[in-house]
Amino acid sequence: VQLQASGGGLVQAGGSLRLSCAASGRTFSNYVMGWFRQAPGKEREFVAAISWIGGSTYYADSVKGRFTISRDNAKNTVHLQMNSLKPEDTAVYYCARSKYGLGYTASNQYDYWGQGTLVTVSS
Repeated sequence: VQLQASGGGLVQAGGSLRLSCAASGRTFSNYVMGWFRQAPGKEREFVAAISWIGGSTYYADSVKGRFTISRDNAKNTVHLQMNSLKPEDTAVYYCARSKYGLGYTASNQYDYWGQGTLVTVSS
């Protein structure tokens, strides 16, 4: 099981980025997939999650209305579209597979993790 995150970069405040997470090694058709982020000196925090089959989503309040999580089942890929980015969104973003269903937001409730991709938002 491998997760490969990509799409990070440097963007000005108000800009957009689209992150991708490619899953390989095993199908994820029955798993919730999520995105977390970790800013320097801070704990890793939940960002968003999506159920693989139903397309139901769940967001942290801090990103609701600005970020959109989606999935492409044919390509075993999950995306995170980030709009109206703020400097406080600066962090390393990780994709992960949930051990449970939708709505779980703790890091230890996710078992497989990607390597992370850095998003830097300048003011």
